[in-house]
Amino acid sequence: MNWYWFIAILLIVIFAPRIGLLVLYRDWRSAREREQVEDALKHLLDREGQGRHGSPESIAGTLGLPRAKVTRLVSDMESQNLIETKGQQLHLTIEGTRWAMHIVRAHRLWERYLVDEARMPLKNIHDEAQKREHSLTEAQLNDLEAALGHPTRDPHGDPIPSRDGKMPSAESTPITAWQAEGPARIVHIEDEPAIAYEQILAAGLRLGQTIHIMEKTPQRIVLSDGESEYRLAPTVATNISVAALPESEIAIANAVSLAELSDNQQAEIVMLDDAVQGFTRRRFLDLGLTPGTTIYPELGNFFNDPRAYRIRGTLIALRKDQAAQIWVKPV
Repeated sequence: MNWYWFIAILLIVIFAPRIGLLVLYRDWRSAREREQVEDALKHLLDREGQGRHGSPESIAGTLGLPRAKVTRLVSDMESQNLIETKGQQLHLTIEGTRWAMHIVRAHRLWERYLVDEARMPLKNIHDEAQKREHSLTEAQLNDLEAALGHPTRDPHGDPIPSRDGKMPSAESTPITAWQAEGPARIVHIEDEPAIAYEQILAAGLRLGQTIHIMEKTPQRIVLSDGESEYRLAPTVATNISVAALPESEIAIANAVSLAELSDNQQAEIVMLDDAVQGFTRRRFLDLGLTPGTTIYPELGNFFNDPRAYRIRGTLIALRKDQAAQIWVKPV
């Protein structure tokens, strides 16, 4: 009798609809196969963005899959009209491109959320976004984008695809190839390989920072932001891309951060740092922190953090790291 009940319970655990182990395994396997399709599509989109086309070998190397599994994966994507095979090259179809753009958009919006709202360290966001990017529908992704304030760049400076699947242009030059004189702005920091990315973050360089190239040799590249110097090996520095400053920003090169103002020193807001995105940027704008507005520190505390500022007749409190992202010109 005991064996009868044991076998009956075991069969229920394995074969029960919706919650049985067999159903759960099938759901997990289906989700895993979908993730592999989406990762492969994202890889092919990245290759096409570089002016190249992917292949079964490049998918195997990027996804870490055996060739037999990649062959089945390619066949599955072809049957769904996501790719076309031309010789050894794999070409995305219109539907494949649309799906790949959705995944890239999800990944970059997740990274924006993890930095701006979850306050996750930059070095950790890529892997976490990689796990979450497969879970959102189009409607959920639109809601996330709206909640974040419709950001256009992820925390590394990569453009975020629009709702209609268009990738905004992003002109930049690796700092190792930058030839122009004068200041430049860091507009992209590549996060792969991870070891180079972590060295850049450890050095203190960040997206949106204005720098000058002080020295460039085959052995090292020395950068300066006017206060600190940053020394990098060229193999690491190549992960940093820059662009010229607009003339309007060159004209305000003498601006300082709000955090540097002395008590009761009035100043005019020039701009918000490019690093301020998402909810944080929207909150700043809602507080009235817009270009041309007069602001000054009025109250402090023993540690001077947070600090009170008078703006438009209202007193607001900002932490030191927040005030450091607001550029002002002393009046």
